[in-house]
Amino acid sequence: MNNSVTNTARLLWAGLRALLVLTLVTGVVYPLVVTGIAQAAFHGKANGSEIKADGKVVGSSLIGQSYNLPLKKGQETPDAALKWFQGRPANGLGSNSINTRYSLILSGATNLAADNKVLIQQVKDAKAAVVKDNSVAGYTVEPSQVPADAVTSSGSGLDPAISPAYAELQVHRIAAKNHLSVDRVEKLVKDHTDGRTLGFIGEPQVNVLELNIALKELIKGS
Repeated sequence: MNNSVTNTARLLWAGLRALLVLTLVTGVVYPLVVTGIAQAAFHGKANGSEIKADGKVVGSSLIGQSYNLPLKKGQETPDAALKWFQGRPANGLGSNSINTRYSLILSGATNLAADNKVLIQQVKDAKAAVVKDNSVAGYTVEPSQVPADAVTSSGSGLDPAISPAYAELQVHRIAAKNHLSVDRVEKLVKDHTDGRTLGFIGEPQVNVLELNIALKELIKGS
């Protein structure tokens, strides 16, 4: 009887020691090592790929933001703040105060088929809005100039970047709204256009948040 009790106690103590060691290794040591390596080797990515402006975090390079005007009385859908570059259509994005913070509602695609009447109408309406918003005195946008990313959302609805074609399409509007020369805004877009990863992966793109931060600085210096 005593031997049985002793063996049971030994097994319990062995199990407790194993639990304590595994808890220490997997619950404390391993997370600290991984965190330390991440902070040392991939500091920016480990902290959410933060983008800072005016000394504070204003967003992430991985998450898109919307640039809208405050809702008017009785208005359900806000108007775009046309002094800023606009990102892709994204129903998953919430309201945003310009370049300072963002509010996400949800992330997700529309899941509408390419021949869905609702989606087709959304694309038509978006194209008409892009043509209207970006046509200014001396520069008229043709429907054929509107790229696909200007009228369709990404799978997540949170795409932070647009194509150089869509950014360039907005140049004349941005210049007119902010009393800047077209040449200066075009240079701004070119300076913030990222090429393909490793020269062959993906497509060239422009991060809208980073571009608008640079635009804000350009406006200040004008």
